[in-house]
Amino acid sequence: MSLKKSLLLIVLVLLVDQISKIYIKTNFALQESVEVFSWFKIFFIENEGAAWGTKLSDLLPISESTGKLILTVFRLFAIVGIGYWLRDIIVKQSPRTLILAVSLIFAGAFGNIIDSVFYGVIFDDSYGQVAQMFADEPYGKLFYGKVVDMLYFPMIDTTWPDWVPKLGGNRFRFFEPVFNVADTAISTGVGILIVFNKKAFPKNEEA
Repeated sequence: MSLKKSLLLIVLVLLVDQISKIYIKTNFALQESVEVFSWFKIFFIENEGAAWGTKLSDLLPISESTGKLILTVFRLFAIVGIGYWLRDIIVKQSPRTLILAVSLIFAGAFGNIIDSVFYGVIFDDSYGQVAQMFADEPYGKLFYGKVVDMLYFPMIDTTWPDWVPKLGGNRFRFFEPVFNVADTAISTGVGILIVFNKKAFPKNEEA
């Protein structure tokens, strides 16, 4: 896979990711939803933390703002590392499968980085209102943006039977996480590396 094709894929993922996020941010109030199918909804939430909304302040004795800043800076270093890896495997003409996977991971990570770094100074709040782009009073500061999520697939939404120990009567929902196009790209890239591991990392056969 050439550098040109890799860059084209990255730009395509970034465009779809950012257009979808900007549309949701400027047309939905926070936690507003639209049912597309019974098993698929557009549900607008904002993620201030890492995967599954985890915050560093929940794990370490630091403030939420400090944890957010550390997470954003870590993401910036990570994207630089992934970018260097991608360039290296393209130069070395590594397998197409590996370049495809890393390109998707890079694009997804970059898409969420844009939210984390810039959205706080571009948009105003979405609480009880539809946010404005390039607002006079943005909701945050540089490096303190929130990641926009909107894809929700509650394929199973039911209640545990009463006879199930400890869980009886509780609500059971699958698949519960809300995510975005960038997350999808990252997950797809990682999935390719796992499923097609031998193609991505072929071992040289010794004579």
